[in-house]
Amino acid sequence: MWTVILTLIFVGLLIVLLEILVIPGGGIAGIIGFGLMVSGVYLAFEREGTTAGLLVLSGTVVINIASLVLALRSKTWDKAMLKKQLDGKVNLIDAERLKAGDKGETISRCAPSGKAFINNDFYEVYAGTSFIDENQMIEVVKIESNKIFVKPLKDSL
Repeated sequence: MWTVILTLIFVGLLIVLLEILVIPGGGIAGIIGFGLMVSGVYLAFEREGTTAGLLVLSGTVVINIASLVLALRSKTWDKAMLKKQLDGKVNLIDAERLKAGDKGETISRCAPSGKAFINNDFYEVYAGTSFIDENQMIEVVKIESNKIFVKPLKDSL
């Protein structure tokens, strides 16, 4: 019987830890894990008596707290964490190659953002509140930071 009790508590603990650390949202796995641990403690009280039940209950609480503290320590997850810093940026704009008034063509639908081919380069562009279909001629209206705002060329006439 002790094998069943300890297995229920151990599997329940693993499922609760997975719910907290890996499985996003829902809580169903956590509820199942908690239910397995409660079942193990209940069986200890039912089959082995009050003293054994109290020992199993207190042991389960201590093991749960210790596992949670150990799992949440930052050094535990150092090997699993992404340590490379991503420094790529969208639209590194050279002010000499691209400026307001330049013309180009959309290569994807801008709803309101999309891709365009302007001055022999590909850029991510923003159409503001309008939508511009693919393969439409566009004009650069303004450049703020790394955002390129465009409008359809037919509106500039």
